[in-house]
Amino acid sequence: MFLNKIKLFLLISICLIFFFLTYNDVKSEEVKIISGIAKVTDGDTIRIEGKKIRFFGIDAPEKKQQCSKPWLTISFISFNKDYPCGQISTDKLKKKINNKLLICKWTNKDRYKRYIAECFKDKINVNAWMVRNGYAVAYRKYSKKFVSQEIFAKKEKLGLWSGTFMMPWDYRKNN
Repeated sequence: MFLNKIKLFLLISICLIFFFLTYNDVKSEEVKIISGIAKVTDGDTIRIEGKKIRFFGIDAPEKKQQCSKPWLTISFISFNKDYPCGQISTDKLKKKINNKLLICKWTNKDRYKRYIAECFKDKINVNAWMVRNGYAVAYRKYSKKFVSQEIFAKKEKLGLWSGTFMMPWDYRKNN
């Protein structure tokens, strides 16, 4: 009888220790909602009611980033032209969602205290829409969720994929 009480006490103690050690991890994965009228900052960042939201799993060109695409092709010679792909990415996102109601589901914040979220306009996943149309790329460092949308955009030569560009993370590192 005495040994059974000790075993029960040890079992309960282990369970409590495990619970307290994992509680913060469980709590941090809780999905929270931010909704409201969205204002676009750039191709992967918005503001809703003063809260800065960074789109989860994608990376868009920086606002001042330039890309290159074919302008004129004669036989085997191509002439490329630079264009403001970062500004275009921002403008396309604005056209899609600016001043519209968005629902953003977030689980954590980044080191800049931005909410990391997937955002929806009606039933459209805006993160996926940006990548599928070539205005952003899948940010594989953090998630593989939007890789299929990127493969589609690349295959169809949409947006960024119609020419050449520096990945946004490389552009930030070099500028």
